[in-house]
Amino acid sequence: MEITAHIKSLAREGELLAEAAEKAGPGAPVPTCPGWQVRDLLRHTGMVHRWARAFVVEGHTSYHPDGGEPDLDGDALLEWFREGHRLLVAALTEAPDTLECWTFMPAPSPRAFWARRQAHETTIHRVDAQAALGTAAPGAVSAHVDAEVGAEVAADGIDELLRGFHAREKSRVRTREPGVLRVRATDTGDVWTVRLSAEPPRATRGGDGAADCELHGTAEQLYLTLWNRLPAGTVTVTGDERLARLWRETSAVSWS
Repeated sequence: MEITAHIKSLAREGELLAEAAEKAGPGAPVPTCPGWQVRDLLRHTGMVHRWARAFVVEGHTSYHPDGGEPDLDGDALLEWFREGHRLLVAALTEAPDTLECWTFMPAPSPRAFWARRQAHETTIHRVDAQAALGTAAPGAVSAHVDAEVGAEVAADGIDELLRGFHAREKSRVRTREPGVLRVRATDTGDVWTVRLSAEPPRATRGGDGAADCELHGTAEQLYLTLWNRLPAGTVTVTGDERLARLWRETSAVSWS
């Protein structure tokens, strides 16, 4: 995806997140983030938006701490979230391609990195906000979690997760018994091969060689499953289910 497409996605997803949060209410539990209520989701995502914007606007070339979460609630919190989201979209739209600032994963440029990262940060948390809409009625959660994520966006997000996030030393997806996990998107044709070991996962594009376990489903299903936003069994698993279970149990990405 191009930078402009990521920014467009970020703009849309932030608006959808705010709409879902407003409908659900600040006290609604977020089933995809156990222990969180919608207010926690807004505070966290709004903080991340402002943190990311600071790199783009202020040009920090080394890590810069976030400004913390606000002591806001209700309508004031929702407006604070919307304002931060608008400011981030504007900053990325107006930033030059020559932008120089700190990033934490490889990317063609810092502007490309922040546009992509914030697009997926916001998409996943939009799914969380929509999941909160389903908590009033048993069985309704999955219908909201399945809210459409475009195939191109989902495939791009899988790539960022597998070849970006979990290529870092911080990844906890490790095993003493090495194995190869294949991820296959049935609608886009994208395939990734993930080598799991006692070291951080090493993912490559393509499906050459044998795999011990394969996950296959639509790009959207895989994206939300790999981010642990859909339950086990949503995608088809063949082969050694130990590797699929390892992913579910150890792949959570934390802020700290």
